[in-house]
Amino acid sequence: MQNDSDRFFALTGGPGSGKTTLIEALKAAGFATAPEAGRGIIRDQMAIGGPALPWQDRALFAELMLSWEMRSWHAAHAEPGPVFFDRGVPDTIGYLRLCGLPVLSHIMSAATTFRYVRRVFIAPPWPQIFTQDEERKQTPDEAERTFQAVAGAYAELGYELVSLPLAPVEERVRFVLDAAGLSRT
Repeated sequence: MQNDSDRFFALTGGPGSGKTTLIEALKAAGFATAPEAGRGIIRDQMAIGGPALPWQDRALFAELMLSWEMRSWHAAHAEPGPVFFDRGVPDTIGYLRLCGLPVLSHIMSAATTFRYVRRVFIAPPWPQIFTQDEERKQTPDEAERTFQAVAGAYAELGYELVSLPLAPVEERVRFVLDAAGLSRT
């Protein structure tokens, strides 16, 4: 596998903290992005009446998240420059721990194999923008616990967490690009 840890940037955090909005703004600025696994899996599973939903079969949902994230990582190799990921493989570990489920060896192996830039951007809980919807059923408390779980997973894997400011998306884009040593395209 090619080592792209110098151009694959992961953005993580709890639900409802502005990650996807930031990813969309980075995409609009001309950067390659990889969408979040969770929402895509939930949409697909709901459309087909599938069981891999976080409120139905959390372990199966986690396996599909892992598969999605590895596929996104491989697909990103086709991009010539930096790629911003809406979550990454280590998020699966955080999710499993949040749910009290075991982190099986193949999942830990994936997290040590599919690497990102060492500095990972993390969106802290932001109650003022948090909302629930058909796909995001978590409470603000669960969002906070998710934040803690994914932060712990990334830190354990040797990543340096860079906290995003609670600021408008344009300011967050500037912050991320400055911290990543990139300029707007």
